[in-house]
Amino acid sequence: MEDSSPLAPALLMMVGVATGVWMLRKSWGLRDAQGRGWRLGGWLLIAASFARPVWALGTARGIFIALALFSTAALAVVASGYSIKVARARAARESLAPEPSDRATTKGRETLRWLLAGPIGMIAAMGVGIAYAALVPGEQQTRLVVGGLIVPVAWGACMAWTLADNRILRATAVLVGVALVSFTAAIVKGFA
Repeated sequence: MEDSSPLAPALLMMVGVATGVWMLRKSWGLRDAQGRGWRLGGWLLIAASFARPVWALGTARGIFIALALFSTAALAVVASGYSIKVARARAARESLAPEPSDRATTKGRETLRWLLAGPIGMIAAMGVGIAYAALVPGEQQTRLVVGGLIVPVAWGACMAWTLADNRILRATAVLVGVALVSFTAAIVKGFA
C-alpha cells in the first residue's frame, strides 16, 4: 500500500463524526421513536466515519488518526452549545468560599496582619519543619528533606489562616506559641 495523504480521509471523518455527534445530541431531547431514529443514525454515521480512515490509511495509522480526531470533533460539537448563565444575587452571596468579612482596620492591625502572614508565619513554619527533622525517627537525609518540604506548605497555611481570621490576637498567640514550642522542642532534643 502506498503512502497516501491523511488530509482528505481526516476531513471526511471530522465532518462525519461531528454530524453523528450532533445527531446524538439532538436525540437526547426527543423521547419517542423519532429520538431512537436520530440515535441510531448518529451511531451509524460515527461508525462509518471510523471505517473510512482505517480503510484508506491502513490499520495502525488510520485507527490513530480516527481516535485523535473523534474526540476533537465531538468536543467541538459539544462546545458549540456552550452558554454563560448569569449568577443570581442570592447564589453569589451563598458561595462555598465567602469573602472575609469587612472589618474595621487600623494601621497597627494592618501591620500586625502583614507581619503574621509574612515573617512570623515563616518563623512558625520553619519551627515546625526543624522540629520534624529533629524529633521524627528515621534517616537524617529523609528527615531533612521532609522537614524542608513541610516549611512552604505550613507557611502557606499560616498565611491563609492569618488573612482569613477576624481575630488578629488569636492568630498572633497561636503563631508565636507554635514557633516557641517547636523551636524549644528541637533545641531540647537536638539533631543527633
